[in-house]
This record gives sequence, C-alpha cells and structure tokens, in this order.
Amino acid sequence: MMRLWRTKAIHGTDAADGTGDTELKRSIGLFALTMIGVGSTIGTGIFFTMVEAVPKAGPAVILSFLIAAITAGLTALCYAELSSRIPASGSSYSYAYATVGEFPAFIVAFCLLLEYGLAASATAIGWSDYLNHFLTHAFGWSIPDFLRTPSIVAGASGTEWHFTQFNLPPVLLVALCGLLLVRGAKESATANAVMVIIKLSILALFVAVAFSGFDATHFTPFFNTDNSLGYAGMAGVSAAAGTVFFSFIGLDTLATAGAEVKDPKRMIPFGLMAALLVVTVFYLMVAVAAVGAQPASMFAGQEAGLAVIMQNVTGKEWPALILSAGAVISVFSVTLVTIYGQTRILFAISKDGLVSPAFQKVNSKTRTPNINTIIVCTAVGVVAGTVDSGFLWDMVSMGTLVAFMVVSAAVPVLRRREGSAAGEGFRVPFGPYVVPGLSILACLYIIKDLSAATYHVFFIWMAIALASYFWYGIRHSKLALAN
Repeated sequence: MMRLWRTKAIHGTDAADGTGDTELKRSIGLFALTMIGVGSTIGTGIFFTMVEAVPKAGPAVILSFLIAAITAGLTALCYAELSSRIPASGSSYSYAYATVGEFPAFIVAFCLLLEYGLAASATAIGWSDYLNHFLTHAFGWSIPDFLRTPSIVAGASGTEWHFTQFNLPPVLLVALCGLLLVRGAKESATANAVMVIIKLSILALFVAVAFSGFDATHFTPFFNTDNSLGYAGMAGVSAAAGTVFFSFIGLDTLATAGAEVKDPKRMIPFGLMAALLVVTVFYLMVAVAAVGAQPASMFAGQEAGLAVIMQNVTGKEWPALILSAGAVISVFSVTLVTIYGQTRILFAISKDGLVSPAFQKVNSKTRTPNINTIIVCTAVGVVAGTVDSGFLWDMVSMGTLVAFMVVSAAVPVLRRREGSAAGEGFRVPFGPYVVPGLSILACLYIIKDLSAATYHVFFIWMAIALASYFWYGIRHSKLALAN
C-alpha cells in the first residue's frame, strides 16, 4: 500500500533541458506565457455568460463576477506557490506527485485529461456555431446542417443517435490546431498571443460602443427583485457567481508550460497573477458596459447578446459581424491552448512511466511531442465531430474543480514536507492553510450543484483510471523501478 503514496523528488519533476529525445525546449517568455493563460480563459464563456447570469442576479451580476474572480484567485495563488517550487509540465499532476503521492497524482491526471480533452472538444463545437454565424452575416452563406450536426445530441427524452450526420467544422479546427502545435511551442504561443490581442481588442470595442449608450438607471434596483426563477437578492448573486465561474476556467493551462518556460520559478507565478488580472478587468468592463447599455430584464433568452447590444446602441448590423469574427478567433485560441495543455500533461505522465512511452517521444527538429499531439487531436476531433457540447461542459467543470482542490491541498503538504526550504519562491499569504482552505470550500460550493448524470459519468471515468493504474501504471512507474 505504501507504493501508492510514494512521492517524487521536487528536482525530478523538471523535465526539460532542451536536449535528448524526450526533452522539451525552453522557448516561452513571460508575455507569451501570460497570453496562454488569458487565451485559455477568455473564450466562449464571456459571449454567453451575461444571458445566463443577469436574469439571476440583475445588475448585481458585477458582484457575481467579483466573487468568481476571488474564487479563481484563491486557487491561482496555490498554483503560483506550487509552480515556483515545482516547475514541471504536468500542472496539478506534477504538484500532486511531489506532495501527496503517485496514486492521487494519477487520479488527478485523469481529471485533467477529462478537463482538457472535453473542453477542447466543446470549444471546437462552439466554434462551428460562430463560424456559421459569421459566414451567414458576411457572405450570406451557411454551412449545411448535415455537415454541422453531431451524431449524438441531447434531446428532451435523453440521448438521440444519428449516424448520417457529422459536425465537420470543429474537426477542421482541431486539425489546424494540431498543425500549429507540431510546428513548435514557440510558434503556437506566438499565434495564440496574436489571437488573444485580437479578441481583447474586440471586447474593448464592445465596451466602448456599449458605454456610448450607458444609462445609469439600468442599475436600479441593483439586486434582482424578480423571484420567478427562484433567485432574488444575494441568493441571485451567489447563483450567478456559480454560472460565471466557468468563464474563469482555463488559468491552470498556464501551469502546463512549466517545462517550456525560460524561467518557470519566477515567470509562472507572475504569469498566473497577470492573466487573472487581465481576465478579471475585461470581464468586469464587459459586465458594467452590458448592463449599462441594456436593462437587466432584456437579457433572459437573448441570443448573441453582446452583438444585439452593439446593434441596438449603434442602430447598424455590422456589430453582429464583428462579434462573430471575434468569437471565431476567440474559440480558435482557446481550443489551441487547451489541446496544448492536454499534450503536455500526457507528456509529463509518460515521463514518469505511468502511461505509454509514445506520449513522451519528442521530434528532434521541432522539440515537440508530435505523436502525442496527433493522438490527442484525433481523440478530440472524434468527440467534437460526433457529440453535442451539452454533454461536455459539466464534465469539464467536474474535472477542473477536483484538480483545483488537490492543488489547494498540496500547498500545506509541501510546506510541512519541505520545512524552511518551502520559503523559496512565491508563498501563499496568511500561512499554508487559510487560502488553500478557502479555495477548497469555494470549489465544493460549486461542485455540489452539478447534475447527477455528471457524477455518474465521472465515477465511470474514475473506474477507468483505477483500471489503468493497476493494470499498467503501477508496474511501469519509473519511480518504483528506480527504488
């Protein structure tokens, strides 16, 4: 039983020096690293969140964004401390392996695979809708339904199966992301940075246009007074906070670049905080501008809400085109960095011998794990082309929140194990228990409201994880073989 809880030496988690057939190249700087965090976080969420959250909280949705940002910030502080001490490419997996043990780390790894794999598929599916919207407004041509309809869709009576249809656009997007990733991490990070700047510019344009129609009376009453949805006052704010929290998922992707960052112990904590700040500022600006330009009562059921607001303020149709173009770029960026994170987690697990060595094979020219990337893109593309995104988002949230809780729990374990040496690098303020404890409580508060179906599928996934570990991982663990 003790083998399940063996931990890996911290210095052994750093898997990159740029040489050898299984080493990655340190080529990512602070700006590109920050853009990975921003790019993986600001995606489809901000384009949909207001429509879901404002009917619950009213104008006080601004407080909901602040609560969600604080929750994400608590976990980000834990990530910052661990990443400064454990600069590896495996994110939560590597942190768990160095603190709580091999078996918990393997379970966390499967949670991350669930999070990144399904998130990439779901965002690619969203890209299909935005692309069709853009083509319709720009050229008057839409993608035929049989080429953008999944085989497995969520119907009122349950799962419906169709074998004659296929969602082609997300598969093409995943293939394009794969081509970028096999060219090299630096090239992918540069492309992502360009896309992030474009989508931030479009959101800034929305804020500027919406503020031109700003009406302060839209903020009165500040709290939601309509209890028809079962939410009023602070209860509505709390419910909306759970909704908008998912717009902050993705910051942890930044930590998966630990083996390719030039100075990870310094840059990853800075990058995490910088990305969180950028994301929070933009979300708050969009929320304030949107509510100021449109009464809270108009948000419920509104499609393409931000585009509609811009069109109403300007009286012209071009805003829908710009927002659609911005969403196409935004989702491309999110899909790219999410697939990147998935491949780097598998790389780290493979380096430890817990999964097939094929995932750690690095191309001698580009220094990227090409076989790994091809396998991941194939799996993501199949899911994106055949499954409706309605099946995926709750599973993404479950995997994310479990990983977040393990990261938070790892902070006090690391402090206790390392003693005075744990003082090196970034340290979570107020000691090793307050912030991690609050982070765990915040995650539990959100996870409790996920659907029963999500729990069922999650338990099945965990059963697969257990079978994989005891059939392959425990027998091929490099840590076990070294002892």
